[in-house]
Amino acid sequence: MNMAVDNNQTQLRQLLTDQRARFQSNPAPSYQSRVDKLTQLKQALLDYQQPIIDALINDYGHRSPNDTIISDIMPCVNNINYTIKHLKSWMKPSRRHAGLLLSPSKVSVQYQPLGVIGIIVPWNFPVMLSMGPLTTAIAAGNGAMLKMSEFTPATNAVLRKMLATIFDSNEVELVEGEADVAAAFSALPFDHILFTGSTVVGRHVMRAAADNLTPVTLELGGKSPAIIAPDMPIDTAVERLIFGKCLNAGQICVAPDYVLCPAEKVDAFIAAYQRRFNKMYPNFDTNQDYGNIINDRQYQRLLAVLEDAKAKGATITSAIDGPISITQRKIATQLVTHTTDDMLIMQDEIFGPILPIISYQSVDEAIGYINRNDRPLALYLMSFEQQTQQQVLQQTHSGGVCINDTVFHVAADDAPFGGIGPSGMGHYHGKEGFLTFSHAKTILNSGKINTGIFVHPPYGGVIQKLLIKFFLR
Repeated sequence: MNMAVDNNQTQLRQLLTDQRARFQSNPAPSYQSRVDKLTQLKQALLDYQQPIIDALINDYGHRSPNDTIISDIMPCVNNINYTIKHLKSWMKPSRRHAGLLLSPSKVSVQYQPLGVIGIIVPWNFPVMLSMGPLTTAIAAGNGAMLKMSEFTPATNAVLRKMLATIFDSNEVELVEGEADVAAAFSALPFDHILFTGSTVVGRHVMRAAADNLTPVTLELGGKSPAIIAPDMPIDTAVERLIFGKCLNAGQICVAPDYVLCPAEKVDAFIAAYQRRFNKMYPNFDTNQDYGNIINDRQYQRLLAVLEDAKAKGATITSAIDGPISITQRKIATQLVTHTTDDMLIMQDEIFGPILPIISYQSVDEAIGYINRNDRPLALYLMSFEQQTQQQVLQQTHSGGVCINDTVFHVAADDAPFGGIGPSGMGHYHGKEGFLTFSHAKTILNSGKINTGIFVHPPYGGVIQKLLIKFFLR
């Protein structure tokens, strides 16, 4: 199963047709069949843990095994455990109030599988961002086709082999290919598409889906800010945000993209970040806990962003002593000050180990800066003052918020995850994910007593007049 697919629209459509046929043969999978598949998927992830780790090291040149366990495998296992625990209650039809007008009929909502879900997976967390949505799709009773990134071929091969131990090809299909295959995949008439990736590509996916009226969930990115409030000790602020910037070398859609820091504390922030970074990653050049940039294309992009900032007057301070290595794709956090809005670093999501630091004089000024730009996928606030917390929560919009932490809100299984505006639309994770991949079908059930006859023509009868008078008040 899950064979690689070349750029062949006919072949892709045939894969979808096969999945549709299987779904139509069993459009309402039982609770137990869904749990059985999820249980098998969990066990397969545990069994294939080392091959997955090795494959990601291969794809990245180097990626910390613990980064893979913490950010790819563990969230999937926890998600499956949580889903199995709650699936029965999610599947149960919900009773709704018919209201006096429709009595004695009964109203309920049944959660029905949509059919076949298209899942487009990025390269930065190819396990979590494929198996996570797949878990939700299976829980909701759907089939799925996964378009994997061409930048993670070794990982794709392991996942293909792993999935073949659980699913037939007409249940779950794994597709590989370049951008042209991704475009053809997006144009398929799925019952729902979930895309994780850049805002630019997300727009293309949405346009392609529109031709089929396919609903989409877009998990994008953007420039997620971290506000250090005046009350927050700098060492504590750095301790709370540095992991979110260093995990996977900052190649995370919810990584802190820039820091808003009180003007008088900028130098202290840089010094504290350097101390903490060197404590976390001693002997950086040979340290195995810090990962590489995924490929040379992304590496050169990041170097160009830094060069642009420097040419336009920015000051760049590395978290470690010494220049960026030219022999390996490994970059310690580059702390950038004196930025301006015309720099590339402040225009697009950085998606790497570069951290602009913008000074401010008041929290109002920091909030104003955030609100002048696109709404981010995540917002981080470092403050223990409840008044400041409430001010930021009420006066800003973002997909999610962490107060005195970063990135870990994504791991909350019992809460939705999603963006807002250019950072995405729709939600998944937990119950919200189940609902996203389900059709909420309203059912009105009328018995032997037919009260609807009272509103049939001919109009103007006494009972009708009384009913209208009663309900229009």
